[in-house]
Amino acid sequence: MAAEIDIGLEGGRRTTAVRYTPETPRTTDAPVILAHGAGAGQRHPFIAGVARHLAAAGIEVVTFNFPYREERRRVPDASAVLEQCFRRVIACVRAGRTETAVFAGGKSMGGRIATQVAAHGEPLAGVFALGYPLHPPGKPHQLRSAHLPAITVPVLIVQGERDPFGTPGELGPVVDAMRAPVRLDVVAAGDHSLGVRGIPSEQLYGRLGAAIAEWVRTTSGWCR
Repeated sequence: MAAEIDIGLEGGRRTTAVRYTPETPRTTDAPVILAHGAGAGQRHPFIAGVARHLAAAGIEVVTFNFPYREERRRVPDASAVLEQCFRRVIACVRAGRTETAVFAGGKSMGGRIATQVAAHGEPLAGVFALGYPLHPPGKPHQLRSAHLPAITVPVLIVQGERDPFGTPGELGPVVDAMRAPVRLDVVAAGDHSLGVRGIPSEQLYGRLGAAIAEWVRTTSGWCR
C-alpha cells in the first residue's frame, strides 16, 4: 500500500514522498529511504519497482523527489540542497517513532547523496548505493569518493560489472580505504542501471529488493 506525503523544505520549497507500507508482517522495524537518480524521479519504474519488492519483503520504504524533479526541472540542484532535502526526509520518517534506526540509499546520484549525508554525520543504521557514480563516464580521474572514508555505518554497494561510471574493479581500492564495513555486490554483465540484456526489468527489481532486504535485516542485527 502506497501513500503520498507532502514535505516542506528550506526556502519555502516543497516536495512529495511516497510511503510503501508492507501488507505482510514486517521483517524489521527500520524503514528504508530510497532516492532516485539524476535523470528521473521517484515514480520511475526502477525506483517504484524496487520499493514494491522491498515492501513485499516486509520492509517499509519511503521514496521522494529531490526539489528540482518536483519542480519538473532537469538539472539537479547543488549538492548542499540535495543533502538538505535528504536530511529533511529522514527527519520526517523518524517523526513520531520510538524506533529511530533508518537506512538510506538510492540509485546513482541518490545513492551518492545518501553517502554524503552519512559521511557528514547523519545518524543512520546503514547506507546503500545502487550503481555508485564513482566518476563521469570516460573521466576516471574525476573521482567522487573523497567523503567515503568518513562513513562509519555499514555500506552496501550494488555495482554493474560494465558500469561506465565505475566498475567494481575501480571501486575496489576505494572500498579498501573505507573504515566502515562495506559489502560490494557485483551484477555480472550489468550496466549503470544494473540491467542485464535478456533479463526482464521486474526480475531485476526483485533481485535488488531481495538483496537490500537481506542486507537490512542482517545489518539491523549488527547495529543492535
